Amino acid sequence: MFGAIFRPPEVSIAFEGADTRPHKEVTLEQKGSTERLPIFGGHEAVAGNVSIKLKPGAKIEHIGIKVELIGQIEFFHDDHPFEFISLVRELEAPGVLMSSTTYPFDFSSADKPEESYNGLYARLRYFVRVTISRQMVMNIGNVKQESDIWVVNQAPPPADNASVKLEVGIEDCLHLEFEFTKVKYHLQDIVLGKIYFLLVRIKIKKMELAILRTEAGGTGSNRYSENETVARYELMDGAPVKAECIPIRMFLSHYDLTPTYADVKGKFSVRYYFNIVLIDEGDRRFFKKQEIQLWRKDVQPPETTLGKVAW
Repeated sequence: MFGAIFRPPEVSIAFEGADTRPHKEVTLEQKGSTERLPIFGGHEAVAGNVSIKLKPGAKIEHIGIKVELIGQIEFFHDDHPFEFISLVRELEAPGVLMSSTTYPFDFSSADKPEESYNGLYARLRYFVRVTISRQMVMNIGNVKQESDIWVVNQAPPPADNASVKLEVGIEDCLHLEFEFTKVKYHLQDIVLGKIYFLLVRIKIKKMELAILRTEAGGTGSNRYSENETVARYELMDGAPVKAECIPIRMFLSHYDLTPTYADVKGKFSVRYYFNIVLIDEGDRRFFKKQEIQLWRKDVQPPETTLGKVAW
């Protein structure tokens, strides 16, 4: 004779202070959905409540209830994520859950050293998972629920941040000099610089400053490196003349940027570059790249005048 039909409970996770803390909207292309995640600092406690709501008249026999804080790196072409943090708190010893119950949890000692990231091929995520462990009965086993958070980390200002000059030239036709006040920027910084036209014998119709993001990772046959243009800023529209000087003033807070990730757990990296593009009247393109370093000055930066913050 078959046993009673299993009616799974409703399991929900509520983070402490979720209504008042800032949030990050994350679009998951693979799932075709957008999630709004609460933002936590890397050294901030992750605490809240787990609610288990039973159906009327239902009860659950279980072999333990636990909550975990997990940090992992996922590659979208690989079904085996890499876990670098796994903390467990036992909520209930084996027994029978007779009524709806709420359990507090607190991962106050959890150090989250890496920032969250959602890229082209890789995703670094932190999430809380609740598991009601059960004996497998009629192909019905554990009950699980996950809820993600978004982690950001403040960094100290770079010690060495000198100005840089770049030259773009075609012999006897074009000679330009770009000057930037620095190459290391925080995410709400302003890019300041100048363009000097030292020699102009071809007709340039357009010039722009782009920011490229290069994501690289994987190993062996799964090794990849992808470029993505994350910002474009028009420097000039029209033909310049010799000795002309054009100022550069670009607000980084308008764009969706992350800090530079030189090496995340040996799994992937994210680097940024200035890419200066010149287009002449024959639609020929001339490029010049310069690597830059991005860092987070504040864990909770102020809103910009456009109401947009680069998280």
